[in-house]
Amino acid sequence: MIASRTWLKQALACLAQEAARSADTHLLRLDLPAFPGIRFYFKDEAAHPTGSLKHRLARSLYLYALCNGRLREGQGVIDASSGSTAISEAWFARLLGLRFQAVMPDCTAPAKVRLIRSLGAECVLLPPGLDASRMARERADREGLCYLDQFGLAERATDWRGNNNIAESILAQLALEPDPEPAWVVCGAGTGGTSATLGRYLRYRRLDTRVCVAEPTGGAFAVGWHTRDAAAVASQPTLVEGIGRGHAEPGFIYDVVDAVEEVDDADSIAACWWLEQALGRRYGGSSGTNLVACLRLAAGMRKRGEHGAIVSLLCDRGERYAESLFDPDWLARQGINMADARATLMQRLNA
Repeated sequence: MIASRTWLKQALACLAQEAARSADTHLLRLDLPAFPGIRFYFKDEAAHPTGSLKHRLARSLYLYALCNGRLREGQGVIDASSGSTAISEAWFARLLGLRFQAVMPDCTAPAKVRLIRSLGAECVLLPPGLDASRMARERADREGLCYLDQFGLAERATDWRGNNNIAESILAQLALEPDPEPAWVVCGAGTGGTSATLGRYLRYRRLDTRVCVAEPTGGAFAVGWHTRDAAAVASQPTLVEGIGRGHAEPGFIYDVVDAVEEVDDADSIAACWWLEQALGRRYGGSSGTNLVACLRLAAGMRKRGEHGAIVSLLCDRGERYAESLFDPDWLARQGINMADARATLMQRLNA
């Protein structure tokens, strides 16, 4: 017992040191001439050491497992993921000297798989139709692994009252801006943890800021949000990894979300191509989904004569999608007409 508590203290200290070494991510401002009086801000979560918003979640999941006595010295770790969370979890596992397994769909971007393996982790790739979360849980039970369970625990593992969660960070960075209390904050829904944290924290701070979930068309969050259906199932698949879940997850807290914008895959991909031109860096498909939702919200504000700020997230590095979302041949095989999609986006940007 003494040895176990000693290792626990060392592991928690290691995570605290990592957090202290990690600076906060930048909040980038974009002013679009077509939307006078409306300021756009994008929090660059790709700047984390593991390249995505999921760095925050992975740290929280390890802390939650350690402090609840679920993760012990020398124990292996496992989780289900579409890739970005697994990259972050593998990175933290290596930091703590633990073995890690990632259970993922076999359609996960190849660059993500290579990165996870380069961190010394094992990738278990599943064909369509198999439930990655169930497979991860079964392996954990069979092999005595700690199941981090990002989909089941994301909304409770994150401290939504503060502790430098993403909502607190955004508001601190907006403090000196023209609109320190934004009109909208826009995010996607993978585990549901980010939308739950944002919605809860904004209410906790007694702010009027509203939360919009940017969702691939037909994704489970969009389907379930209208009726608050905890068993919602997606009406169609998506090419955008990380969001647009096939079924409602335990962390989908519908009641703290004020609006959902459904975005077609072609529009999301055109938007992430545009972000590269605007910001000089590539970001993944969910960042494009967020941008399209921001433009729609801004159009509504402009029509009503409203001014203010809209904040969203740049979720992960686009280099991970060089062989998919940024490959014209791959897009053509998926039936994506980029010329039409980019023309539609430019209309939104310049209307």
